[in-house]
Amino acid sequence: MKRTLIIGTLISALSFTLPACQSEKTKTENTEVKISAADSSVLATAQLLGQDSSEINFIWYGRRLGYVNRMTDAISIFSAGIKKYPDSWKLYRFRGHRYISTRDFKSAIADLEKAAALMKHTAPELEPDGIPNKINTPLSTYQYNVWYHLGLAYYLTGNLNDAEVSFKNCLRLSDNDDLLVASSDWLYMIYRQLNNKTAATEVLKRINDNMNIIENDSYYLRLKMYQGKLNPEKLLSSDTTASDYDLNIATQGYGVANWYFYNGNKTKAKDILQKITSGKSTYSFGFIEF
Repeated sequence: MKRTLIIGTLISALSFTLPACQSEKTKTENTEVKISAADSSVLATAQLLGQDSSEINFIWYGRRLGYVNRMTDAISIFSAGIKKYPDSWKLYRFRGHRYISTRDFKSAIADLEKAAALMKHTAPELEPDGIPNKINTPLSTYQYNVWYHLGLAYYLTGNLNDAEVSFKNCLRLSDNDDLLVASSDWLYMIYRQLNNKTAATEVLKRINDNMNIIENDSYYLRLKMYQGKLNPEKLLSSDTTASDYDLNIATQGYGVANWYFYNGNKTKAKDILQKITSGKSTYSFGFIEF
């Protein structure tokens, strides 16, 4: 059975000690979110927010909702947080991301541009990971992620010139190889779509065989494919029963499809894109593009 939590800007004290079979309502202003008792991490962050309606607790509650694909609910929580903390560029950063997930690109751009303006004079600050990487160390800053998602939103609306500016800002903030390859991959695709092969080639000069990649293996492999060091077919899983097949085809497949398209094989590109859109990884950026 589901519990109903009313979350907003004037959150009263919550108690989540009820058995899972019971339901509970907590009144705040106007934000209603239903949570399954099975979503223990979501319930835990809801409890924290009930005890302390701080900016960071709004952020984590919204993030946890996003991790279980509750994108609209996540947006509602971030919106409630923004109502209480109207100058929180971090809340705008996360709501903008979830607007991308729901394909509301206009709202995403508005939020992320607002975040970029508000954070203009802030010092770089590491953003905690929702799911730890293999060394359990966050690699990106809040500021990097604002520019990254703004660049993505511009890209998804066909505004390649502003996307280029955003990802160049990402490059400026890339202080490790993971961030470098993520920024470079999008810049390469932007330049190829702009038919600027010279700039695309310059991007690839930053990529070498000795990079220390912790989590962005997909970007790194695609860049090596662009360099001609990897066969594009080797980047795609051929096992359709594999647990990560849909995610693999949506992420790696998008880059490979673009590579085929740039190089004139539109039939092959179309075949891969059809596999992406027939998959289940609906919130991956490769899927969202379509």
